Amino acid sequence: MAGILIIAHAPLATALRECVAHVYGALPARIGAIDVLPDSDPVQVVALAHTEIDRLREENGALVLTDMYGATPANIASRLAAIPDVRVLAGVNLPMLMRSVCYRATPLDTLVDKALAGASKGIHAIAPGECVPPGMPVTAAGAAAPAVASPAAGCASSSPSVAKP
Repeated sequence: MAGILIIAHAPLATALRECVAHVYGALPARIGAIDVLPDSDPVQVVALAHTEIDRLREENGALVLTDMYGATPANIASRLAAIPDVRVLAGVNLPMLMRSVCYRATPLDTLVDKALAGASKGIHAIAPGECVPPGMPVTAAGAAAPAVASPAAGCASSSPSVAKP
């Protein structure tokens, strides 16, 4: 399974990784996060990113997800793109990350395609009354009680490996 490293403006990388742990009930193995602080030394963060890639990379490589193309975290992540079997994608969002976790056992180039598709397919305009599960009452204000989604929805495999604390 490909390792996944998220490099983003603080606290986004850690927050996205914690969202994965929330959905799955525990953090799947080989998912790292580097939060880039305003006063971070880019040279030191690049060194940390290389260490993390070495730790996370598996037989089919590693995927690096970063937040905004052209910003410091993406510039740091771009330094990893020259490493064999490492791919870097900018514009990370939670649908991209969840799709990446679901498909990380696939070949790296397939994983990249799935991640990019997840990112764009996960963005929707929501009209009033949409996304209300059948049978769920809608309040007078039009809001529905929260629904619990299956973490494996849309995944190629139903149970990723989970890191033990």
